[in-house]
Amino acid sequence: MGAGGTHDAGADAHESVPGPLPPVPGHAPAPPRPDGTAYLAWARAPRPEAAVGIWRQGHRTRPETEPETVPGRQLLVGALLALLAAWCAWSLLYNGYVGLWWLLPLELVTPDSWRYGQAGPVVTAIVYYGYYALIGGGLLVAAGRMGRWAEVWRRYGPARVSGLRPQAPPPPPAPEEDPARWPQLRAAGADAAADRLTSDAATGLMRDVDHARIAWAWHAARSARRSDAVAAAVRERGAAACAHPSGARDLPVRVAQHDLLTHQVLLGTAADSPKNPYAYRSADIGIGPELLGTSLLAVGPSGAGKTTRVIRPIIEGLCLQALAGRAAVVVVGAAGADLGPAGQYDIVVHVGHPDSKHDLDLYGGAADPDEAAAVLAQALVGDLAGEQGGDSRRAATLLGRLLGPFRAAHGRFPAVPELRQLLDGAPEPLAALRAALEGAQQGLLRDLDAVARQVGVPGGPGAVLADRVALLDRPAFAAFFDPMGEGRAFSLRALDHPVRVRIDLPDRGHPDAARVLVRLVLAQFTAHTAGREDRSLFAALVLDDATAAITGEAVRGMQRLRSGRAGIVLALRTLDDVPESLRAPLLGACGCRIVLAGVTPWDGGQFAQAWGTEWIETRDVTDRQIIAETTGGKAWHALRKAVTGKAVTARAVTVRQVERERWSASELAHSVPPGHAVVSLSSVQGERTSPLLVDLRTRTPHTRA
Repeated sequence: MGAGGTHDAGADAHESVPGPLPPVPGHAPAPPRPDGTAYLAWARAPRPEAAVGIWRQGHRTRPETEPETVPGRQLLVGALLALLAAWCAWSLLYNGYVGLWWLLPLELVTPDSWRYGQAGPVVTAIVYYGYYALIGGGLLVAAGRMGRWAEVWRRYGPARVSGLRPQAPPPPPAPEEDPARWPQLRAAGADAAADRLTSDAATGLMRDVDHARIAWAWHAARSARRSDAVAAAVRERGAAACAHPSGARDLPVRVAQHDLLTHQVLLGTAADSPKNPYAYRSADIGIGPELLGTSLLAVGPSGAGKTTRVIRPIIEGLCLQALAGRAAVVVVGAAGADLGPAGQYDIVVHVGHPDSKHDLDLYGGAADPDEAAAVLAQALVGDLAGEQGGDSRRAATLLGRLLGPFRAAHGRFPAVPELRQLLDGAPEPLAALRAALEGAQQGLLRDLDAVARQVGVPGGPGAVLADRVALLDRPAFAAFFDPMGEGRAFSLRALDHPVRVRIDLPDRGHPDAARVLVRLVLAQFTAHTAGREDRSLFAALVLDDATAAITGEAVRGMQRLRSGRAGIVLALRTLDDVPESLRAPLLGACGCRIVLAGVTPWDGGQFAQAWGTEWIETRDVTDRQIIAETTGGKAWHALRKAVTGKAVTARAVTVRQVERERWSASELAHSVPPGHAVVSLSSVQGERTSPLLVDLRTRTPHTRA
């Protein structure tokens, strides 16, 4: 027994030894190519015209005013009582309890032979039962109107039940109106190019970015009379034609829903709240360049979702627009912030990081010394307005008198160490610069003499500028801000191209330098975009943390962006990070405002004042209970209470118009649920929305029944 058992165990162990493993493949298996169902459904989705800020894809309009609703209990009991009343009336008529007068119309319009059987029993039956049906139908119609049967059917009938189920996709449009068949190309005679795109769409090679990019390229080519070149490129490369300079056709990852045909990104869903206008309740809210052109301000404490639920979706939408050739975006944030992967951008500037492949141009690519000096002065001393040495105009004048001679002598602007030495008033650098200007214009020498008199004066603009430049003259920034860094330095003048840029700031190790760089990028952006000649691209600047970046010049520059087809997105933890004198102008300069849950009543008061008041209708209702004294009255009161669920009262209603804040400071501070925000939007054309309570946790469009 033991020997046999040992033998069997050994045999089992021998049989359980696995065989040799198959060789590891040299590459990952290719995923199956998707079909074009998703793209075709997206391209053919209805996009009706909607109010400003409403997500248009699949939107269903609602009336402007809320219809009056009856409580369900009262509605059902009223419908049942109307049916009982109709049945009782028919019983009284049919059984002759009220006489036969109701048959008089039949006797007046029909001959006696039809009623008394001379024409046959069939004719008599048809006449009488037809008349009965007419009278009974009239009673039912009257009962239906009195009992609101139509409202009962809409609220509880099969139509309501089917509305809660997933709806079937709409039928495909006619071939001449099908966006997936590219009717604009066929109308211009480019049938071969349209057929190539239609084929790519059916085989799953077309994406929403490809559609938007090719449509925009065709529109631009038709305007410039270069449509033949675009048609040839489409015939050759299909959906990959007219590609972005980076070659990318999509982002590495998306966290939000986008519609590139309407240029919108889904921000959230308007809550079904009485605070929201009825037309916006349960509607999806989308935002795009036509709204961002008025600039956007988002305020909320840390952890409220400014970056993840507001800033990053907007950045994604702008990056997709850049891939489609319609926008250029610059994103500024702290290193490590959740602003999307590095592969989402064309240029990533890690300021202060030794492995950064790109640099930041300190002078914004300007060739005019006065222009460069004005922008640099805003960055260095723009936050010191009202303090000694903090006048940005005097600082700009001093820098202009210094940068002009230096550029004339060396053909470039000074590097950070050179600029610091000159502003410190060191005699050797000033003497060397004067020696290099021998034989130059006398005006440059006079400017240099004026600089020598102003630098080194305690409390003067030269000393303040030198202290601020010293923040950038650190070992971590030794390889940055090089005026000779040809091809490596990024300048905001590149926004004439559909570029995606991210600038990471060293806010942890060098917070003061990071604030200077934020003001520098903001000043360069407002200076460049306001004077652009080619405004076909929408230019956007996104500041994930705008603390200490708001200056008087910056606010004035933001007000000029609307006409320059550009916009700025700002995020703040609190309005206390903005000087008190600039809070109201900042709110006025930003057409789109977002207040997230958790703000303080002081911040809420600023927004409440900016949103103003509105006239609303209030009703003061006074109810006085009626006591029945008779038995019949008590029975009638009991019946009314059973129908309405309320005691019988005499009601006095006083209606009046009062002016109240749309959202009070207390409501903004205490009544906004987590994950929600109060959002007001404004378009470049001047359309506005009232403040809306929006659920920011929505990531897919909400189909409203």
